[in-house]
Amino acid sequence: MRLINQAATAALVLFTTHTLAQDATTCATVLTPAYSPPVVAEGWQAQLVAHNLRTPRGLKFDTKGALLVVDAQRGIIHLNLTDTGGVCVDVSRKTTLISLSDLNHGIEISPDGTHLYASSREAVWRWDYDPSVPSVSNRRLIIQNMTNSDHATRTLYLSPSSPDLLLVSRGSAANIDPLSALQENGIAQIRAFNISNLTSSSSVYNYPTDGLLVGWGLRNSVGIAEHPVTGGLYSVENNIDRTSRMGVDIHEENPGEELNFHGKLSDPDNDLIGGHYGYPHCFPLFNTTDFPEQGGLVVGNQFSLENEADLNDEVCAREYIPPRLTFTAHMAPLDIKFSPEGTKAYVSFHGSWNRDNPAGYKVSVIKFKNVSGEPEEPRNSTKGLAVDIFANKDNNCRQNTCLRPAGLAVDARGRVFVSSDASGEVWVLEQTGDGGNGGGAGTEEGGEEEESTNAAAAVVARPGGEGWAVVGLTTLVAFFMGIEFVAL
Repeated sequence: MRLINQAATAALVLFTTHTLAQDATTCATVLTPAYSPPVVAEGWQAQLVAHNLRTPRGLKFDTKGALLVVDAQRGIIHLNLTDTGGVCVDVSRKTTLISLSDLNHGIEISPDGTHLYASSREAVWRWDYDPSVPSVSNRRLIIQNMTNSDHATRTLYLSPSSPDLLLVSRGSAANIDPLSALQENGIAQIRAFNISNLTSSSSVYNYPTDGLLVGWGLRNSVGIAEHPVTGGLYSVENNIDRTSRMGVDIHEENPGEELNFHGKLSDPDNDLIGGHYGYPHCFPLFNTTDFPEQGGLVVGNQFSLENEADLNDEVCAREYIPPRLTFTAHMAPLDIKFSPEGTKAYVSFHGSWNRDNPAGYKVSVIKFKNVSGEPEEPRNSTKGLAVDIFANKDNNCRQNTCLRPAGLAVDARGRVFVSSDASGEVWVLEQTGDGGNGGGAGTEEGGEEEESTNAAAAVVARPGGEGWAVVGLTTLVAFFMGIEFVAL
């Protein structure tokens, strides 16, 4: 969130980090970030759990409660945690479980906790895993032939509803990649591989041609998750950059990022399996302001970049599956995880580089109906993000001086663990009240707050736009007198 007025900025530090200050006073160990601390939504607490990691990405809890972290270009780090309740979680022991510089993001653990999976740009490996030691052994290559330029991560996801299937997401080799238009190339796809029948003599899977095609035309679907009640499969998509339509530059606000629905893997009548989601031909509209040749397009409708006989907006609508929700352009969603009861999906937004007005750099909530497993907002909504629960105070930051959320993990208590790769950290978030449930007020516009003209009662937005707070003159004076309210 960007605030122009200096007094409003001071008020924001005092008011919106008040929860963090309360957290710090009750925890025996308090770590301090090396940058201006993030803020949380009302009703949430946050605490820094680990720092001085290299590039933490994927997160996964093992069956003993330890947190495994993919530290990109280093390997997998095992964090044994001391948990005294709430957000008071700290690392009692840090161990390099796997030293392998090829690993960069993906991680999974079998339901019985005895096998660990991790990925590189090229391959997926499996190890025997003993969480009580902890130790790994018998490394084995199980999937290969995924190397391409540009998008290098290979997200792994073990389906709770179909536990024999390991899903692997592979992104495109370019911003707009013509190779992805051919299904046999295995690019910009999510595929699922049966891991239940692997033996010592089993052949290594070939990614482009083996396994089940879950979906394609998916430029870079880094986050994958099933709804915990219905088993419906969702992914979050990073869309194209540097975009023009009919010769007009639209890159600042379009196309939007995506939440895509793939149906249920366990449903034999699921006609979405193997479906095409549009890339590299069609892209979803988010901001309709001054959109060239908009016609009847609304938010979430897919459009083509040029109007040609064999590729136009009508073809996009007829031939390809649109997103279930569309978000502000370039926020870069990297993970999605559901709350245990299925009423919320948490999404980590890594943050933009292709916008004049930065967007993302936050963890947000999508509200879901736990019975149907559907988002509460309709397909054409611009309010798919109900609230931003964890964010920077100011998105005008250098890469190594701010929060850039990457991986997520939700523990048995419903707490959300977040990796920030640029800052080398892992945070924990916990909801303690109703303020962070949201009401369709997430920061989907990516715009600036208006400058306040009243320093005595500066009006500032809470993170995620969850209501407004008036901070009086006494609070501001206390700040400038040097009273420290922010403890981290």
